[in-house]
Amino acid sequence: MAQSKLQPVNDRLETFVEKQKSLRERAAAEKQATAIAHPNIAFIKYWGNEDDILRLPANPSLSMNLGSLHTLTTVSYDDNLPGDRLVINQEPVTDAALARVTAHLDLVRRQARLNAAARVESTSNFPIGSGIASSAAAFAALSVAAAAAAGLWLDEAALSRLARRGSGSASRSVPGGYCQWVTGNDKTSIATSVAPPEHWDLRDIIVIASQEHKSIGSSDGHRLAKTASLQAARVAGAEARLQACREALLARNLAKMGPVIEEDAVMMHAVMMSSRPPLYYWNTVTMDVIQATQHWRAKGLPVYFTIDAGPNVHLICEAKYAATVESEARKIPGVEDVLISGPGGPARLVDSASTVFGKSIGSGYNDR
Repeated sequence: MAQSKLQPVNDRLETFVEKQKSLRERAAAEKQATAIAHPNIAFIKYWGNEDDILRLPANPSLSMNLGSLHTLTTVSYDDNLPGDRLVINQEPVTDAALARVTAHLDLVRRQARLNAAARVESTSNFPIGSGIASSAAAFAALSVAAAAAAGLWLDEAALSRLARRGSGSASRSVPGGYCQWVTGNDKTSIATSVAPPEHWDLRDIIVIASQEHKSIGSSDGHRLAKTASLQAARVAGAEARLQACREALLARNLAKMGPVIEEDAVMMHAVMMSSRPPLYYWNTVTMDVIQATQHWRAKGLPVYFTIDAGPNVHLICEAKYAATVESEARKIPGVEDVLISGPGGPARLVDSASTVFGKSIGSGYNDR
């Protein structure tokens, strides 16, 4: 009986692996690849580095990929290009974002012994730069596409390591489902999946309090973490919070996991607010959603909040409560929008952008 239940899963995984192999071969031949990756919501937060250049985290973290949200990136190497080109959401980009992408492409080019410049086109179906881990999805997709187009056959660990160099949280968007990123050195600090997307039908109800780009990005914020006296205490307790959260996640026990993720989020923002200079990402809508969440829970609705580096609030609940949470969240004055996502799959190659937009992405293992 157990074997019969596992067979469809094994068949899908085998088909997925074969498809990725075929796409890698074609990408290497054409020097062009398209990849998709999901942002993730951290249950246990990453904030602050032991090494800012290598993006080695001060503490381990735990997250869920968001399957309804994605970034799609195409990388094309061209010997005739005078320099790298970047287009984000159909708009040419020439500022610091291009320099950051070029620096990441250089890591790939050095490893592949490739000199060609690249054209990078990236599109996201969710607000970017506002605290919904857009850089995580962007650099995970960029890493997968750039490596494949350069002819590099990198395994998941190597891709997680590469993505981490572009954006720390991107390391967690490479594996699928629920992922843990560990501390360590450049070789060992990678993310792995602790449970597949199908493990637990959670929902992230993302309450958009603002879609404006952050005035201070996460990379600069990580560097400021060391100036906060609260950071040492936050880091010291991170491992215990992660273990408690992971145990609750594996047991599918939101009543135990919820208070831990709320505590961890507030501790991270306390560090931000006490940094020098301080970072105040929250706005009045953020506080209204936090207080509403506490009120709903007191009335018997099992939902918990977490907040990444921005004003937007992620409300975590089981799927059967998602419609109610969404409805209540939309009633809060000042809320600009509400997005909903369940768990998502790994970063992966796809045929092209035209085969992705307009369809449900799912776990990734069902892609054809």
